[in-house]
Amino acid sequence: MSARARATGSPTGVHEASAWQRHHLLDLDELTPTEIEHVLDTAEAMREVLSREVPRVPTLRGVTVVNLFYEPSTRTRASFELAAKALGADVVNIAAEQSSVKKGESLLDTVRTIEALGAQVLVMRHWQSGAPYLVARHTRLHVVNAGDGWHAHPTQALLDIYTLHRHLGDLRGRKVVIVGDIAHSRVARSDAWGLTALGARVVLCGPPTLLPAGLRTDGRGAEEGAALPPVQVETDLSRALADADAVMALRLQRERMEGGLLPSLREYVRLYQVNEERLARARPGALVMHPGPMNEGIEIAPAVARSAQSVIEQQVTNGVAVRMAVLYLLTRGKA
Repeated sequence: MSARARATGSPTGVHEASAWQRHHLLDLDELTPTEIEHVLDTAEAMREVLSREVPRVPTLRGVTVVNLFYEPSTRTRASFELAAKALGADVVNIAAEQSSVKKGESLLDTVRTIEALGAQVLVMRHWQSGAPYLVARHTRLHVVNAGDGWHAHPTQALLDIYTLHRHLGDLRGRKVVIVGDIAHSRVARSDAWGLTALGARVVLCGPPTLLPAGLRTDGRGAEEGAALPPVQVETDLSRALADADAVMALRLQRERMEGGLLPSLREYVRLYQVNEERLARARPGALVMHPGPMNEGIEIAPAVARSAQSVIEQQVTNGVAVRMAVLYLLTRGKA
């Protein structure tokens, strides 16, 4: 750590300016481009911390971060835990199925208990869209949305954007294609808001049955009043990938077929799998992404997932730096 960093107590070596004043992180639709860029800049400093021989700083010493998950998670929960520990915070993991929720305790009662025990930050994932917003209105804790229903997943979007930015630089005018089950993807929605805020061209592609209400398939994007920013919509993946700078495949859940939204997995693979032939329509060296977990051989071909163009593992690694940045900016060591 530099002398300046030691003097300020900041891993970035500077006092935080007014670029970030938010108490919670619930989604990206309410963040300004300046705020998103501030997270990216801070994540770059956190990446430097993680590259040290001892990847730890005491910035959040004395802060307790609680991970409250009502859905299973490996990547997100582990990433938040590693991020908090790298900043010197104490971490408590609570899985709903092993808590008093099983005895009938309400969400707000659980949160009040966590607050009364002295925690400062609540990272929560919930199956119900809007649950983190409800909690944020009834607690003094800093609330981070780690995924709510089909609605939002802001830190996944931030790590996606950070990964793209590290490879492509300025995202203005860059074409990013997101393909798959758009209607049920909290990742797609948050990515769309964050990427368009930074000037990227976002193309959402999938079968008509897996596109959310309020999206036009006539090339005019989202209808007025839709819960999405201005985006392009395509149902033909080959056409969508033309001159793309990056493509993100979304995990296809088998229940979509069971629910009658798809005729068969074979049909989905035939029309929407990101494979080498389709990827050849994108720009040379176009990035390949996936939020995970992957169904290799379904939404993405194994050869593409493991190709030199794939930054899927980098997304996972970058998630720790981005979540360190979020925790740091929310608390700044003063929670």
